[in-house]
Order: sequence, then structure tokens, then C-alpha cells
Amino acid sequence: MTDAAAPVLAHVRGLVCVVCGETYEPAPDRYVCDHHGNEGILDVAYDYDTVGSAISKASLAADRDQTMWRYRALMPVGADAEVPPLTVGGTPMYDAPRLASAVGVRSVRVKDEGRQPTASLKDRASAMAVVKAREFGAEVVTTASTGNAAAALSGIAASVGQPNVIFVPASAPEAKIAQLLAYGSTVALVNGNYAAAFELCMSAASHFGWYNRNTGFNPYMTEGKKTAGLEILEQLHWNVPDAIFVSVGDGSIIGGLHKAMKDATALGWIDSMPRIFGIQAAGSDYLVQAFESGEDVLTKAPIAADTVADSISADLPRDRIKAMAAVVETGGVYLRVSDADILAAIPLLARGSGVFAEPAGAAAYAGLIAAAGQGLVGSDDRVVVLSTGSGLKDVASAMRAVTEAGTEPMRVDPSLDSLLAAMDNQT
Repeated sequence: MTDAAAPVLAHVRGLVCVVCGETYEPAPDRYVCDHHGNEGILDVAYDYDTVGSAISKASLAADRDQTMWRYRALMPVGADAEVPPLTVGGTPMYDAPRLASAVGVRSVRVKDEGRQPTASLKDRASAMAVVKAREFGAEVVTTASTGNAAAALSGIAASVGQPNVIFVPASAPEAKIAQLLAYGSTVALVNGNYAAAFELCMSAASHFGWYNRNTGFNPYMTEGKKTAGLEILEQLHWNVPDAIFVSVGDGSIIGGLHKAMKDATALGWIDSMPRIFGIQAAGSDYLVQAFESGEDVLTKAPIAADTVADSISADLPRDRIKAMAAVVETGGVYLRVSDADILAAIPLLARGSGVFAEPAGAAAYAGLIAAAGQGLVGSDDRVVVLSTGSGLKDVASAMRAVTEAGTEPMRVDPSLDSLLAAMDNQT
């Protein structure tokens, strides 16, 4: 890191520790609270009077910029900050009446984050990371990831020529590793799980002075991810849904959704909040355990995570304080779903909405099915399912899912008779 000073942002009041409330001035090396170390995650606090004078529902309606940067006045960046050229944000949200009918709710809308430049919601955070890194004069940006955050940083960094170093578990899906190499990142495949990759990345960042993009450590990642929540509200014409379902690993995405709702409430754009449902794989259910038992996530010990949904596999969710608050403060619920349920949800979501999701994305819909079965959503509820990444991220899991659903291709000779015979065998 160079000695570049943090830009003066009149609309940012400071960085507030989510544990003790201590407030800090933004600085290139300010990531966490001095009193609580890496557990002292910081939250960006805004002067909403200043923000409200620069952005409104009316100004957004007239804004032709459909990227995440349309919310720049509600983000911790300067008005003249140079943003990456890739089109991040502005992802579609589809009405899915057949999914609504299947689970017995009034409506289901699917927000498809697989349409991002590197095919996951993590592009929002990485775009923010690159902007902040360049504001702070960083020579190198780094992150640890199970794959999606890594691909996002790699792709966004490539778009502006920003050197970066990526740490991922050697077991990450090949498609995600291929993205990193194609973008030209320096890649370290770590012989271990995500926790091992995270700790090595943290050590390397400290040793070399690299800008650290890591989720649950860099306070600005929430601010990038919250733009998905702002888009949901705007796409619904500021009519607040009754419930939002989102899969949870490290906890930064669900924390970002909650931040969007808090921002919109503070600005008077909405007058109520949706119930936020956090969905975890049964093999990576740290937050579900804590929610059910009332354990303090600040002190709860790590678990041994193991799930087919690699993007939400986390022994110790790094953004767990914000993640728990997102559910508790909105009257939501944390639910666990099995790997079998997650895989089954991939073709169900695809056939019911046209959205092809990786396991982590499909987990949100599996969670909606589970919630409906438990009576946690009802016939009048309007629901949003956040699909966080494309199914093309993990083709092996998708093939396993369709095989387990009993779907196989016909194998035919190049003749009509062969086709007719094969079709007869399928009936």
C-alpha cells in the first residue's frame, strides 16, 4: 500500500464497529476495530441528510445509468471516482408464477445475479474493492475465496489492469479456477479448505502491504453487495416484498441486503422491511445453529463445513455479526437445507423460472420450499429469491442434479426411426 490519503467524503460519517460502536475515520489501512481485532467488523455510517440531497427515488427514476453506480451517492466513493468499465449491477428480476404456485405463495420473483460479468453477485463487492484500492493507491489487491469472489476480483481487476493475487482452495470447481487463470491473476491453490486459504491470504496481505478485499474484514464489501437489495426495491417500485430468501456462507451478502433496507428506511424510501430468510447448507450451518440455540456468534467456535454448495461453505462465517442481525432485526429465520435438497432445487428453479443457478444460488429456492413446508410463508406473501450465481460455475453439480432428477438425454442414430423409438421409450 502507498501512503495515499483516503478521499474526503462528506456523506460518510465514519466506520463504526459492530461490536462496540467505536467510530473511525476511513483510511487505507483501516479495516477493523482496534479493540476487537479481526472480529471488530466495521460498518459504513452515512449522513443521510447529505445523501438525501443528492439522490432520491425521483432522481433514480430519471437516471439512465443502470449499473450499481446509479447508487453512488449512497456508496463510500467520491463523485468523481473512476469506476471499472464492466457492467456490474442492473441484473434482471423475473416474475415466476409457477414457482409461486408450487410453494403456495402470492408471488415469487427471482433476482438473477448469474447475469453479472463473471456470473455471480460477488462482482458488486469486487467492483467496490477495486475502486477503493485505486483511491488508496494500492499496487496489489488480494482476496481468498471458494471461487466466486476470486473470479469477481480477477475479472474486475483485469478490466482496469489492476495486479491481484488470489487464494482459493485447491478443491474449488475447475470452471472457477479457469476464470482466474484466463483473467491473468496470480493464483495460489491452497491445499486446505476456505478457512486455510483465508488465513494465508490475511497473512500475505499484512506481510506485503496488499489491499485486502476479504469478506468480513474489508468494511466496503457490504456497500457493494447492498446494491442488489436496492435494485430489488427499485424493481418492485419500492413496494417492499414480504420475504427475501438468500443463501448464506460468510454472511456478507445477507448483511448487504439488510444494509440496503436500513438505508432505504433511513431515507424514507420504504416504511417497512422484508423478513430476511438466511439459508445454509446442512453441512455448513454455523448461523442456523447459533440462531436456534441463541449462541453469541462473536464467541461461537468454528464448525467443520462440508457441502456441495462450495460458495456457501464456511467453517466460521467472517461477516457473522451483520449476518445474524439481518435475520433477527427483520423477523426472519435461519434455515438449513440438505445437499440433496439443494441439488433438487437446481432443475426446479431452472424449469420454473428459466434461471440456471449454481448450488449456492439454488439453495435460496430450496430454503423457500422448506419455509413453505414449515408454514413460515403463506398464501398472501410476496417473495423474492436471490439467485447468487450461474449454474455454469459448477457444471458437475448441475449434471449430478439433473441425473438425480431422472433427466437424461436421448441417444439416437441419425434417423427418424431411431428418434421415434427413443421417444417411445421415454413415455
